[in-house]
Amino acid sequence: MPPLILAFAALAALDVAGVAAGLPALEWIAKPLLAPVLAVHLWHLTGTRHAPVLAGLGLAAAGDVALMLPGRAAFAVGLGFFLGAQLCWTAAFLRAGALGHLRSRRLLCAVHGAVLAAAVAVLAPALGPALGVAVAGYAPALVTMALTARVLGPRAAWGGLVFLGSDLLVGLGAAGIDFPGQGVLVMITYTLALALITTAVAAVEPGPADGVPPAPSPTTHATPVTTRPEASPPDTPPAAGSHRSSGRRRATSPTTTTGTCARSSATSAATSPSARPARYGTPAGGTP
Repeated sequence: MPPLILAFAALAALDVAGVAAGLPALEWIAKPLLAPVLAVHLWHLTGTRHAPVLAGLGLAAAGDVALMLPGRAAFAVGLGFFLGAQLCWTAAFLRAGALGHLRSRRLLCAVHGAVLAAAVAVLAPALGPALGVAVAGYAPALVTMALTARVLGPRAAWGGLVFLGSDLLVGLGAAGIDFPGQGVLVMITYTLALALITTAVAAVEPGPADGVPPAPSPTTHATPVTTRPEASPPDTPPAAGSHRSSGRRRATSPTTTTGTCARSSATSAATSPSARPARYGTPAGGTP
């Protein structure tokens, strides 16, 4: 396992322990570093090829810090940072061809839309007018990210789905709907979603959209076969009396008749000027 992924796992475990034990100090040590460590891992493997994903991880880090602060104003600011993160990630997935991928999955999109509408309808009244509007604006971006992430394969698809579930738990907590272990479950699902999405993006091979031409396929190159052009028959008239004459044979002179008695009238017609191909010259002494 890459060292930075091990570091991320250690930070995630430390943060979950801080939430479970009620020790905010551990959360402040670990949580702000989660997304930046993944960003460094992605940058180390791919450079700036996935700049929107890197930007999204940076916004997620800012959102993590804001959400650790008390008050609804801090929650709204954190929501704004995560809205920017979802838009960045969605832009990256659209660039990878997510729109074409989803055209044949309209039922799946409809199910996600129905879940979104139900969640907003339940949470918005409990959040109040200001936060209710903010959540209603954030939720479509979150669902869109979860759907478009599917273009990168099962790992990214699970990452988007787990992220959706994690933020739903956050919304329930903000609306005052709590249950035991909710905070721990939020952090487990959040860190898992970040890891799944980032590693799925890191595994994407560069392509034409990244300015990198596709690698040539390992096919066997056949040696080109050159065809020697067929030699044209010589323009020199054949020797008189030749018995290998064909339809292209010419008479040696206009008056040569000796030795030709056995030839058929069809052969005589073939040797006439009107039957000769144009590429052959006029026989010596003949009429053009």
